[in-house]
Amino acid sequence: MTDEIKSTWRKKLYIIIFEADTSGGRFFDILLIWSIILSVTAVMLDSISSLRAVYGDYLVIIEWFFTILFTIEYVLRLLCIGSPLKYAKSFFGVVDLLAILPTYVSLLIPGSQYLIAIRILRILRVFRVLKLVQYMQESQVITQALWASRRKISVFLFAVFTLVIVFGSLMYIIEGEENGFTSIPKSSYWAIVTLTTVGYGDLSPKTNVGQVIAALIMILGYSIIAVPTGIVSAEIAFTRRRVTHMVCPECSSEDHSPDARYCKDCGSKL
Repeated sequence: MTDEIKSTWRKKLYIIIFEADTSGGRFFDILLIWSIILSVTAVMLDSISSLRAVYGDYLVIIEWFFTILFTIEYVLRLLCIGSPLKYAKSFFGVVDLLAILPTYVSLLIPGSQYLIAIRILRILRVFRVLKLVQYMQESQVITQALWASRRKISVFLFAVFTLVIVFGSLMYIIEGEENGFTSIPKSSYWAIVTLTTVGYGDLSPKTNVGQVIAALIMILGYSIIAVPTGIVSAEIAFTRRRVTHMVCPECSSEDHSPDARYCKDCGSKL
């Protein structure tokens, strides 16, 4: 009987914390998001010296209040999930932990509490609250396309790296130290800035030959920018696997096919 009560308690807690299809789950997620926004706002205000001088004590109290609140929430997540270690090592698990650690670390290392601004990443849970499943699906398609394109993009980046070294070496020889191209690494830096069409303007060729090469690099930059876009777009065209927002009760994995009955990561029944 005790095990049954414990199981029921964990299941109810899991539905509230991890699911957004119930009124309790939606209320919990909305409350969590507002808490995240308020806590990050307090940290940002605390970084303003004029406000810290007047309201510093209040901001510290607010910071510790939210830290303790998020600590309790993190512990509850570990208690109700089937595999606490898997959740702790997941993306949101790591973010949840990083959201509370800086405040405790600040007791030993003053100033580290400002790192808790990372807890703004937790607001990504808004996708679940607002039912933006279609956007989650599209992000999954893009992720798959990027992963499928990794070899092609790697070859492309290697080719760009080679061009940068070649152009940087040419400009070092043509322009020389008197025009600011004091070394091949610095000339390569100029080549990167020019090839990507950023153009900081802190370094520019002075000779006619150097300016001609710079013009060619600028024109080449436009075509180079289009290459990775074409590679990823082609992969997206072939990526058609749909995903749902079903959450695994064991490892909290969310990317499952509509007809999935078992988790693709841990094999647990959905």
